[in-house]
Amino acid sequence: GSYEAWNNRFRRLRGDKVILQALAKHYENLAAEGKVSKEGWCEAKVSYAIELMPDGKVKGFISLKTEEERGKKKVWVSTTRMVPQMVTRSSGVSSNFLCDNSKYMLGIDKDGSSKRVLECFQAAKEKHLELLEQAEGEMAASIKAFFETWNPEKEEEKLKESEIWEALTDGGNLIFYMNGCEAQEDEEIKELWNEKQNSCDGEEGGNTGICLVTGKKAEISRIHRTIKGVPGAQSSGAALVSFNAPAFESYGKEQSYNAPVGKYAEFAYTTALNYLLSQRNYTFQLGDTMVVYWAENGQKAYQDVFSFALVPTVDNRETIREIFDCIKKDQPIKVEDIEMDSEQRFYILGLAPNAARLSVRFFYQDSFGKILEHISEHYERMKIVQPSWETREYMSIRDMLMETVNQNSRDKSPIPNMAAMVMQAVLSGGRYPASLYTDTLIRIRADQGERKLSWGRTAILKAYLIRNTNWKEGVNYMGLNKENSEQPYLLGRLFAVLEFIQKDTNPGIKATIRDRYFNSACATPASVFPILIKLMNSHIKKLERDNLGAKISYENQLTEIMGKLDEFPRRLTLEEQGKFDLGYYHQVQDKYTKREDRK
Repeated sequence: GSYEAWNNRFRRLRGDKVILQALAKHYENLAAEGKVSKEGWCEAKVSYAIELMPDGKVKGFISLKTEEERGKKKVWVSTTRMVPQMVTRSSGVSSNFLCDNSKYMLGIDKDGSSKRVLECFQAAKEKHLELLEQAEGEMAASIKAFFETWNPEKEEEKLKESEIWEALTDGGNLIFYMNGCEAQEDEEIKELWNEKQNSCDGEEGGNTGICLVTGKKAEISRIHRTIKGVPGAQSSGAALVSFNAPAFESYGKEQSYNAPVGKYAEFAYTTALNYLLSQRNYTFQLGDTMVVYWAENGQKAYQDVFSFALVPTVDNRETIREIFDCIKKDQPIKVEDIEMDSEQRFYILGLAPNAARLSVRFFYQDSFGKILEHISEHYERMKIVQPSWETREYMSIRDMLMETVNQNSRDKSPIPNMAAMVMQAVLSGGRYPASLYTDTLIRIRADQGERKLSWGRTAILKAYLIRNTNWKEGVNYMGLNKENSEQPYLLGRLFAVLEFIQKDTNPGIKATIRDRYFNSACATPASVFPILIKLMNSHIKKLERDNLGAKISYENQLTEIMGKLDEFPRRLTLEEQGKFDLGYYHQVQDKYTKREDRK
């Protein structure tokens, strides 16, 4: 291929390499603590146990499901067992050892025993008889006798009449059980399986190469194990590293040989990532992206602090405030008497579904202290005066994104890639994506009522203008800034005062100038404000009769604002429209804040 194509592939592999290396390192930490399975083993959901007698006959079926509360309902769910490493299936027939669905273990499915299902059972039979050939124990002898005597077509009729037919054939995994012991826990069988893994040259032809994760020569994994737990991806799992067409291959390297990962590294990164995705307290969804995060040393305390900082709630805001105060004062971060190492490496990975594969939306790594510092700076930019009824102090990224979508639509999901870009901007201290700003402006123009210019939307505008345009950086824009003489900001303030004059003149009015003129006043002030000024003059005359004090107060405000205005511009740019909106919001909140103070 061309140099450009080769260079693009190199950059992609280099980025993937860092992700896989970080995950492989995390696996080693987890394995040292006994939290994940060792090589050759994995965790699987199991529904039933096939209870065998010593002669291989089936004594019965034992349900391994447990009852769990999910919401207001109680449901029966499969339990987790440590079983021999399961194979990665695409479309062919390939059996697992000691744990598989009814097609392989019994030769039946919900439709009975078809030719395809019998092929699955035959594959399982051959695999078990081969692996247990040298075994002499009672459990192994019983399993061998089962496969030699079980007749799927004959047993199908009996099972169809039983109450558990549907439960057995619903696709859940089955295991063997005898005399109070599960087959995968039998010491002789465990030893045989471990020896097989250590001595096996591999079913992939023993292709060797330099592993891009470890940098050592190793047998390369042809097909990588699937990753489960990403919403929207296949329930059976999706691949993180996968090549399924010649267009994705290069230099004659087929399938995953195109990205050479050794068998150990492949097992390590898939095990670690599946473990991370299973820890629901340390994952959260952002748009279509599932975000996982971990510290290099594997300590959960770092994940706890990061969760507090990035997903703030009313309950943990005091903790967040203390953490950010420590960062500002350059003091050690302590949570529940545990001192955090600011230099500790921390990783954040965003994964999105992509058919049978996973797409890496973003991957960010930095020191833990630097990441928290960037998050603190983001919240500082987002600070703005709030309505009295608002209880939140910090707005999460998910809440920010919800401000950009139509709350009346059926699909309330933000633009998929925008969620990832906002997340990366917050973590790195970089510029916010332009789509965050423009989509917020679109919602402001489209909505009516109090939601039109909400606290969240104006906070987004403020943060974007400060970070992306260096708008008066260092100036306090949390509330009304009377020192600001920028024309768009003054026009927003003026519009708010004109609306208040209209409301005080017509108590109980349902539709104000905001409903009819706000959007056009923000975009083309010169064509709208003369009309509003004319309306204001008639309102002022009425106020003079009914409420002289209010009339004097409004005239003072108008004099202060209009004294700084040069002229009404014909058009305002998108950047200027954001300043207009902020000026309006600040002026409105200033009036309500003073009213609350008086009360």
